[in-house]
Amino acid sequence: MEYRNLGASGLRVPVLSFGAGTFAGSGPLFGAWGNTNAAEARRLIDISLEAGVNLFDTADVYSGGASEEVLGQAIAGRRDAVLVSTKIALPMGDGPGEWGTSRSRLIRSTEEALKRLGTDYIDLLQLHAFDASTPIEEVLATLAGLIAAGKIRYVGVSNFAGWELMKSLGIAERHGYPRYVAHQVYYSLAGRDYEWELMPLAADQGVGALVWSPLAWGRLTGKIRRGHPLPESSRLHQTAEYGPPVDEEKLYDIVEALFEISEETGKTVPQIALNWLIGRPTVSSVIIGARNEEQLRQNLGAVGWSLSKQQVEKLDKASAVTAAYPYFPYRRQEGFARLNPPLV
Repeated sequence: MEYRNLGASGLRVPVLSFGAGTFAGSGPLFGAWGNTNAAEARRLIDISLEAGVNLFDTADVYSGGASEEVLGQAIAGRRDAVLVSTKIALPMGDGPGEWGTSRSRLIRSTEEALKRLGTDYIDLLQLHAFDASTPIEEVLATLAGLIAAGKIRYVGVSNFAGWELMKSLGIAERHGYPRYVAHQVYYSLAGRDYEWELMPLAADQGVGALVWSPLAWGRLTGKIRRGHPLPESSRLHQTAEYGPPVDEEKLYDIVEALFEISEETGKTVPQIALNWLIGRPTVSSVIIGARNEEQLRQNLGAVGWSLSKQQVEKLDKASAVTAAYPYFPYRRQEGFARLNPPLV
């Protein structure tokens, strides 16, 4: 397993990490993802650790905290061997204090997450979304206090817009608050919007990307192809409305390119899609999910080899889309490109 620094921090993370959203799944979304119990979770973590995957990601909203509870049970007795990442900020109830990142909510949510996880510290705490109703100074000062108290070690964000992240980093710099070292983002061959603004920001500011849904909400597994109906077993029947939008015709082009490379390499379609992501700029770790041992072992096969330059170019071409304004001039007009050469 390859390890990389998480952004500009000293925390080293594996290029593949494990997403625990399938643990104790309940409700229309998480129930469709999976319902892994503690014993099954422990087996999946055993396999992950054997392969060098030691970062496990969850969130308080995953099945109302049940994912954190099962993860905590599964890592019991080997806390020092793992890195735990969790997220807070999204609503956990209907009350006025049940959402956001105010000082009281951050402190209470962190304490509750620690209890569910059965640990006294969290390696990486991420804000699941930007809270425009709370001053950034209040958020960062509270996170600094939690770090000083030893309850969290690193901080990051998820699903922030470019200005939200950059403003937060600027305020942290001005006041000496902890800087966000990670940004958990949606990025896949079927969704490359991360590249327009967030990737250049990450490269400039030293923020590592933790990639969620690298297989585009299950669309890059090889089960969805042009001219074929959606398989009955696909979870997309229940969850498509919750996931990122996808251009179906573009998706089919990408899948065809993946199958062509699969024939050339002997690797599976998901392995190729994951390997492409591992090679992208600013990506520190790609979060994989698995409902069972077979899925996990297949996803772990995405490391230890590399796509050729020609294969990467084929995938780049199949997945390329025109960036939104004001980003497209920087890729299409020579003068702009000289001033701001693209990372990819």
